[in-house]
Amino acid sequence: MAKVELKNIVKIYDKKKIIDNVSLTIEDKEFLVLVGSSGCGKSTILRMIAGLEDITEGEIYIDSKCVNNIHPKERDIAFVFQNYALYPHMSVYENIAFPLKMRKLKKNEIDLKVKEAAEILDLTELLTRKPKQLSGGQRQRVALGRAIVRNPKVFLMDEPLSNLDAKLRVQMRAEIKKLHQKLQTTFIYVTHDQTEALTMGDRIAVIDNGVIQQTGTPDEVFNNPVNKFVAGFLGSPSMNFIETEIKDNKIAINGNSFELNEEQKRKLSNKNNVIIGIRPENFNCENANFEIPVKVEISEMLGSSKLVYFRANNTSCCANLDNSFKTTEQTLLKINTDKLMFFDVENGKRIL
Repeated sequence: MAKVELKNIVKIYDKKKIIDNVSLTIEDKEFLVLVGSSGCGKSTILRMIAGLEDITEGEIYIDSKCVNNIHPKERDIAFVFQNYALYPHMSVYENIAFPLKMRKLKKNEIDLKVKEAAEILDLTELLTRKPKQLSGGQRQRVALGRAIVRNPKVFLMDEPLSNLDAKLRVQMRAEIKKLHQKLQTTFIYVTHDQTEALTMGDRIAVIDNGVIQQTGTPDEVFNNPVNKFVAGFLGSPSMNFIETEIKDNKIAINGNSFELNEEQKRKLSNKNNVIIGIRPENFNCENANFEIPVKVEISEMLGSSKLVYFRANNTSCCANLDNSFKTTEQTLLKINTDKLMFFDVENGKRIL
């Protein structure tokens, strides 16, 4: 078990800074999720921790030991890849046992560890099968089993569920979370899926263009984003952003105006323009105090709810409404103006 520390990590490819001065501490036994869009640098960070990528600047510590110049196999980590990386000619048993054979463990010790891992992952009945005879979820469990038997200090997982269908992803999310609770080991998990980040991580780190934008618990980051990028990245559908003017302490949306409350007046006193953030699920909420006239462009049924698309101040927006809401071409949507978020037009930082 180990704490992992990244201190001022920089990675440069072809004179371009891919990772820009990242510092992050992952506590012992913590489940940390690195989340961001494709190409943001999250997998590069994971590979640097593993030793599969060189570090241009900075230091990485595992269990208080600098590992910059330590070979990957000596870092006591296990890496679970996106594509399973199983040996097709080997059985499930042989795939799980492979890293133990490389360590030249005794046959009876290997057998014990493989069967223990198989029991944890519900693979006991599949030990004699080849990978081609398994489903995607079963193959991913085999890849996890191969990592478990090594009893590493740190588990690194690079988008391990991205090749699975939606139903299997939900199932495997729960299985990996249970696995973490059972093993009590440090997990660092990379994904571009914000739902995985919010449901799995003890803490999440949101990354954009090689820079960590915010770290915190899923609740902290979702409800108190530090900037427009974080606010828009987390949440499905994503937050609506509406640019508007402030005149006489009032803001207009689609021609209707509301007056800022006292805190909003204070925080926005030096602003003429501002970006308002409204989550789709916050339309027609309790204690709504302001109506926005909208023209419904598209309505999508989701079962218990529906997504309604419209324009607000010439910006495309989406509301997630109760299925009982009657959508007509012209309608009124309600919001609670005290619950709005406000972002700076120039730099995207959260003002309030």
